[in-house]
Amino acid sequence: MLTLAFVTGVSAQDNATVQLKPYGFIRNYLAIDSRESVRGTDDFFFYMPKDVNMVGGTDLNKQTTVSYGAISSRLGLDVLGYQVNGWNISARLEADFYAGVSGVTGTAMMRLRQAYMTLAKDGMNLLVGQAWHPMAVDMPHIFSINTGAPFGPFSRTPQLTMEGKMSDAVSLTASLLWQMQFTSAGPSGASANYMKYSGIPEVFLGLNLKRGGFTGRVGVDFLSIRPRHLDASGKVKVKDRITTFSPYLYAEYTKGKFSAKAKTIFAQAGEHMNLNGGYGVSAVLSDGSWEYTPTRNSSTWVSFAYGKKVQAVLFGGYVRNFGTAKALVGDLYFSKNSFSNMNRMYRITPELLFNWGTVSLGVEYELTGVQYGTFGAKDVMGLAQTDLHWVSNHRFQAMLRYRF
Repeated sequence: MLTLAFVTGVSAQDNATVQLKPYGFIRNYLAIDSRESVRGTDDFFFYMPKDVNMVGGTDLNKQTTVSYGAISSRLGLDVLGYQVNGWNISARLEADFYAGVSGVTGTAMMRLRQAYMTLAKDGMNLLVGQAWHPMAVDMPHIFSINTGAPFGPFSRTPQLTMEGKMSDAVSLTASLLWQMQFTSAGPSGASANYMKYSGIPEVFLGLNLKRGGFTGRVGVDFLSIRPRHLDASGKVKVKDRITTFSPYLYAEYTKGKFSAKAKTIFAQAGEHMNLNGGYGVSAVLSDGSWEYTPTRNSSTWVSFAYGKKVQAVLFGGYVRNFGTAKALVGDLYFSKNSFSNMNRMYRITPELLFNWGTVSLGVEYELTGVQYGTFGAKDVMGLAQTDLHWVSNHRFQAMLRYRF
């Protein structure tokens, strides 16, 4: 711990001692996949296996790959111990090296993960800055970088979040959020411009319950964006807008060495939270504006863990695509980390984690299966239901981490 005393410029009612606590880890991953897949930078953030690509009787996507790297190593700094007029003020700045690499080529560079300050007083806590999306905060036990995505929300985003206690067990959460790294799909690809021109922030409202070893959360996410503010000529303003609502539930129970977690979300679109979803054009109006309809997606995961020094973990996830709410008359804009002809998918992940103080070694097997299809003439609701077939990826992964 590094402690600094700020003597000058601090009033008598302020706490003049600020504690700076650096933290982080060196983390190495080795991943072996049996199939070409959609994966994040340097292949360690796994999403889903790719569909069959038959050429001359050979499936070109049936290909084993091996990846190794330490780019997810992390550096962070907590700032604690400052008070003003009874408000406890703290901050966090966190970065890793998970940028600058395309595929397995390039130079890993430092990137911003989180940067926020909190103000707390009398059961009220205000967070200002970039942090985890309220629907992504609670994660499964697995050590994979994807933390269960795309079976649950995954997003860090600029926000204003307030949590207020109603009692010792019950609290409310309200957030205003903006997009940066995790963005909506649209006519210009994935972009934060659709929210910028909307003029309306994303809104989250949630209710939290904590009692004994149980934690429960229920909430809803509201998003209203403008996929276009100008027509194709770039000279005529249009009134495009799509508004979506996505409710979710989370539950966790811990007793002794045992822990169980579960999360489910029914998302309209949801691609801005790394879910398998999007939206499409449902009508063209006389003034040139477009109307849109969102996909509907059910994403659920459950996670069990037992042990401390030696921890056994079992994760299971299921995604179901229900198509769009209205018939499509134009393009379907889908998550950049998925495919619109995905009908459903599942994942099963058993793992073992060995802990020796600040050193951890983990091994896991991850089976991900996706049911793909093709869009037939009648599939105008954004759901592929023709030529349904399954493809699977077998991932073997090992992780070695030293925390400090």
